[in-house]
Amino acid sequence: MMLSNKAYDTLKWIVVYLVPSLATFVGAIGASLNWDQTTVVVTIITATGAFLGGLIGYSNKQYNKEQ
Repeated sequence: MMLSNKAYDTLKWIVVYLVPSLATFVGAIGASLNWDQTTVVVTIITATGAFLGGLIGYSNKQYNKEQ
């Protein structure tokens, strides 16, 4: 699977900036408001980030193999 440059750049931005920031935000707000499912939600957010990171890593590997 190879992603277009735009898709790769978008996913990379999401994985590097958005996901960690969102997980931190949800964790901090959830803990301060005593939300019961804070840990579950943060785990899902970070797992999604790890999955997307794997996708862009694989795409990068395929791109470099073809070059």
